Formats: sequence, C-alpha cells, structure tokens
Amino acid sequence: MHRTRIKICGITRVEDALAAAQAGADAIGLVFYPPSPRAVELQQACEIAAALPPLVGTVALFVNAEPRRVHEVIERLRPSLLQFHGDETPQQCEAYAHPYLRAVRMRAGLDLLDLKVRYAQARGLLLDAFVEGYGGGGEVFDWSLIPASVGCPIVLSGGLRAANVGQALARVRPWAVDVSSGVERSRGVKDAAAMRAFVAAVRAADAEAQQDCPAAGAAR
Repeated sequence: MHRTRIKICGITRVEDALAAAQAGADAIGLVFYPPSPRAVELQQACEIAAALPPLVGTVALFVNAEPRRVHEVIERLRPSLLQFHGDETPQQCEAYAHPYLRAVRMRAGLDLLDLKVRYAQARGLLLDAFVEGYGGGGEVFDWSLIPASVGCPIVLSGGLRAANVGQALARVRPWAVDVSSGVERSRGVKDAAAMRAFVAAVRAADAEAQQDCPAAGAAR
C-alpha cells in the first residue's frame, strides 16, 4: 500500500513540531524567508529540530537567499532537504550538493515536464498555487494543470486541509502532501487537533485508494 508522505510546513515552535510528529508527520518545514510570518531564526530552528523524535525529517525553505546563508543553515541545522521557492536556477539549487525540492507555482501555460528536465537533480517538485509574491498563500490551484505523468515525485501543496486533502489525493496521487495554513489557529501557530485531523484524512484516503485499486499508489 502506498503511504502518502506528509510534511507540515511553517513550524515556529518546539511544541508544534512535537505535535506534528505525534500526529504522524514525516517531516516539518522551517522557513528561512524573513518576510514570511512563519520565518524562524537559525537558533530557533536548531532548537526545534533538536526536539524532534527520530525519523522525522526537517526541510529548510529558502526564497532567493544569499548562498552564505544557505551554507550556514546546512552546516548548523543539517536539514534532510532544502526547498527552493524563489527564482533559483538549477545551477544555484545544485551548488550546495544537498538534496532539494524545487517549488513550482502552478498556472496555465506552465510546462511542468520541461521544469522536471531542467531541475533533473531535484528529489521532487513541490506544486503550489500561483499568487502575488512567493508561496501559495493558502490557495488551492487547478489540479488539472498537473500532467498525468510527470516522471518524478510530486509534493502537492496549496490550500490543503483535512476537508479537501482526500479529494486531492484521489485526483493527483502525489508522493507527498505539504500543509501549512490549513492546520493553523493563527499564522505560524499550529493547531494540534487540526494536524491530527489532516493526517487522519490522508491515511483514510490512502486506505480508500487501496480498496479501489490494489495496484494504485505508484509515485508519479
């Protein structure tokens, strides 16, 4: 049975990181983009990561960051993955010799298959809504924009919450889902009950997919 991986992004507090792990999250996201209300300082991020139980990954998110800043985060935090949300070229993403995800702001006319080729070294593509600025703004995008086969793991983001993630999984069949505002009670502060409900909805959708088609679940 394919188990959809779950990343809870925008963690700013140790207690929220622990609640995410206890709910069943596979990874947490730490935002290193100062304009974001969910941004964390490096020391704060290190304290959050140090409190995590084993086998829960950390993802460090950047938007057009200075290379020295990315190197500093890698050296001190040692994240499982980097996540680039800005205008970083493939060469810039690969310069750190560290596993990374490339975020893609989905809109009509975007050639996702071409991006997959250009960012061939990425561990996967994270698909988010196209809004002003960087990040998806908690908005759902048109899932029909995603080709039937991308050829790499897809991390689905953009306006996901417990109420719609089952529909998203049935439609897209991503490798993983990424949620932030959909499990918050205020910006940067997570809601433990909402995180549990989100994880439960993902697991229910996985179980339903297995019942509908035992061979379902191959990663895109």
